[in-house]
Amino acid sequence: MSADELKSKLIALTGAASGIGRVTAVHLASLGADLSLADLNAPSLEEVKKEIFSATPSAKVITTALDVRDRSAVESWISNTVSHFGCPITGAANLAGVVGKEINIANIEDVTDEDWDFVVDVNLKGVMNCLRAELKQGVLAEGGSIVNAASVAGLTGFVKNSAYVASKHAVVGLTKAVAKEAGPRGIRVNAIAPGPIETPMLAKSSAARAGTEFPTQTLAMRRIGKPSEVASLLAFLLGDGSTFMTGNIVQVDGGLCC
Repeated sequence: MSADELKSKLIALTGAASGIGRVTAVHLASLGADLSLADLNAPSLEEVKKEIFSATPSAKVITTALDVRDRSAVESWISNTVSHFGCPITGAANLAGVVGKEINIANIEDVTDEDWDFVVDVNLKGVMNCLRAELKQGVLAEGGSIVNAASVAGLTGFVKNSAYVASKHAVVGLTKAVAKEAGPRGIRVNAIAPGPIETPMLAKSSAARAGTEFPTQTLAMRRIGKPSEVASLLAFLLGDGSTFMTGNIVQVDGGLCC
């Protein structure tokens, strides 16, 4: 995409403090988007804001410390975003997600209620909370675009990943259902399905496998992906080049699921 491709578009983005969300925020700002960034990690969120201004001094960015599990907090964040910029949002990237403490460790019979609830609450309920706030009348402009974070784990199963896999399969279903609901309003709702991407989340997952790296021989491209490769896809789905795409789960997985 060219510079200013997203100029004057107002995008709300969760999970902005690290990984795919952080790189996406910097990329969207470079393309001219105005941004409302949210994440639970407030100090890291401020670092992202500084990184954006360093790369794009003219950027318009606000940040909010946010727990996506808290419906009222999410609604306040979206409402404050619209109020601050004085216009509806034109796009949203619901990227906040977690893998939990037991990923690559616990089979289903050993999964604790605590870890299951944590993963499902962030990955699924968090997306639902964002969608409910974003799709209120007057919040998202007609022709707007929402992109949810699913995963290849929402398309297939992985051992010792039951909570994460279940949460991402649910995001896939939720995305398709909401696309049907929002379509008549001219609003698109898609999801991305990343494979192994070089992020802190992947590092945490690998550490749980006794430090072994993701087996790249299972990918057609035989390598781990870069966050920038996902950020480019997100920019496309949020922009005007994808105006007849909705209800899609777009894989960016190096050929893991093909």
